[in-house]
Parts: sequence; C-alpha cells; structure tokens
Amino acid sequence: MSRVFVCGLGAVSPAGWDVAAMRAALAQPASLPVEPLARPGWTKPLRLRPIPPPAQRLAFLAHPRLRRSSAVTHYAAAAALEAVKNLRAAGQQGPSLGVIVCLQAGCVQFSYRFFDEVSQDPATASPLLFPETVFAAPASHIASLLGNAPLVHTLVGDPASFLQALALGATWLEEQRVLACLVIGAEETNWLQADALWHLDRRAVLSSGAGAVCLSLDAERSLGAELDAITSIHTYTTPRPRACAAQAMRAELPASAPDQLLCDGLGDSPRTDAPEAAAWRDWTGPRLSLKRILGEGLMAAGAWQCVAACDALATGPHAAAIVSLVGCNLHAIGARFVRSPLFVRPN
Repeated sequence: MSRVFVCGLGAVSPAGWDVAAMRAALAQPASLPVEPLARPGWTKPLRLRPIPPPAQRLAFLAHPRLRRSSAVTHYAAAAALEAVKNLRAAGQQGPSLGVIVCLQAGCVQFSYRFFDEVSQDPATASPLLFPETVFAAPASHIASLLGNAPLVHTLVGDPASFLQALALGATWLEEQRVLACLVIGAEETNWLQADALWHLDRRAVLSSGAGAVCLSLDAERSLGAELDAITSIHTYTTPRPRACAAQAMRAELPASAPDQLLCDGLGDSPRTDAPEAAAWRDWTGPRLSLKRILGEGLMAAGAWQCVAACDALATGPHAAAIVSLVGCNLHAIGARFVRSPLFVRPN
C-alpha cells in the first residue's frame, strides 16, 4: 500500500466549530454540559449535548445549494472546509478531490418535518422538503460547495463505517482516481434520535456534529500524521457476538506502548461498552475516550475519534495513535495512525 498522509482535519462538536475547540475540550477532565431535550408526550425530558452557536454567521450558508439544507449539512460543510483549507490555499480545486460522506441517522430534522406534514395532510405537504430527507443530500451539497468533485459517495452504516470510508479513500488515491480524498462523518439531533437512543442505552447522552479527515499521497501536504493500517472488518451476528468481533479487531493491532495513544469508543454505559472494554483490557498506555466528554455522536463520534487521533500526532508527543471502533450494530474495525514528519520547503 502506498503511504497515505493526513493533509487536513475538521470538526464540529459540542465543544465548538473547529478542531482547536475540540482539542481544548478533550484536554479537560470534565464532560461538556448536558441540556434537557423535550419529547412530545413526556413530562421528563431527554438529554442532549448541543452544538454551541457559531461565533459568527457561517459564510458558506450564502451558497445557493445550502440555503435550504439541514443542520447535518451545515456541520459537514464546516468540517469539510476546515479540512481542505490547506489544499485550497495551495490552489488545488474541487475536480481533483474525492468526497465520502458517512451517515448513520442522516437528515432527521427534515425527515421529521416532511412526514409530519404528510401525516397531517398529504395534499399540502411541501415537496420542497423531500429532497432534504434522502441520505445523499449532504454529499450532494458539499460536492457543489467544493466545486463538483468527480467522485462523491455516501456511506450509510454504524460508526465503524467511517474507517471503511478511509480505506475506500485510500484505494481511490492508489488508483489515481483523485489527488486527495475528503472523508466526513456527520449527524444532527432530534428528539426522535434521542428517544431511540434512550430505549437502547439509558445512560448515553446524544450529541451531534461532524468530523472530517482529508487524505493525500503527497508527503508535502502532511499535517504530521499518516494512515499506517486499517484492520479487517469483523462483523458480528447472533452466533458470533459483538465481544468476539471486538477481540478479533484488537488482535490485529499492536500492544500498548507509552508513546502510543488509544482513542476508543467508550462512553459511560458499562453494559454497552463491555465488549470494547474487554477487548482493550490489556492496554496500559495513554487513552482517550471522547464520548465521555462529547457525548454519543453516532457517526460523528467515529469521525471525532479519527480527528482526535491525527491531531494528537500533529500537536502532541505521541508517535502513534490507534482508533478502536466497535460499531453498534454491524462490525468492529480499527486503525493505526503514525506520526509523519512535516514537510519543510527549501528556501
């Protein structure tokens, strides 16, 4: 496999609208505040870690394609623009950029609005809402925003699918189909999601946002991190439980070391976290559990893990970082990133 470098990172999270805000939140021991979220028909609210308002109006919202778009597109677009800012500064345009957008729940807010109108009176339901309900809507908007990228895919799955998207992006680069590939994981919140999560895991706190990782074969674009390996995909079913898939993924990754960071997917739910916690019981090195601070961001949380791992290599003392993703209903997969030297142009 060719050497694949990380040339850009972007994030929108309950910590704020860039990677620096997320880094600052993860450096603190305390979790971010939780707010109540009303559920129709219930007196007791659900729980949510909300995205704070941006410090200033998002300039990209003036783009014609984004004037009627859902929050998930706004988050994905903000993370995407942050991740490709170095490419744009170097004059690399959209036609050389591949885009993969990963979603689990998708455009929930517009889906809720559309089907609510349909249930009330199908004859007056607005057809303008329907295009924003489909899973491919955010990818379509981002491709237009970035200049009609030649390869644009939407990948729907559980959070572990984000690493599948990174593997696909690396394949596109090796096949020389694109010069860079932007992989985005994003989600938005609605009481429907929070209600579903409550029924599955009473202790989890829903959150939303996006994370973006831009890949390139060009060492000159490296931010200081390199994709070293992605494990096999370990699916789980009734005969093969989730714990076995997690253990199989763990077996493909290195042992713990003082200079190697583990970015796991553990939250505050012992029952839900048990398979992944058991798989990494032998880990004695530094560790970062993002969900305990940022909340359960579904696909966005999987993206945040990769962004945090790469950012730690670019800004911290770690020589390598491992991302562990034990998906909620499909598979377990892991990845290893290593520090790469920053390229310094000669004078």
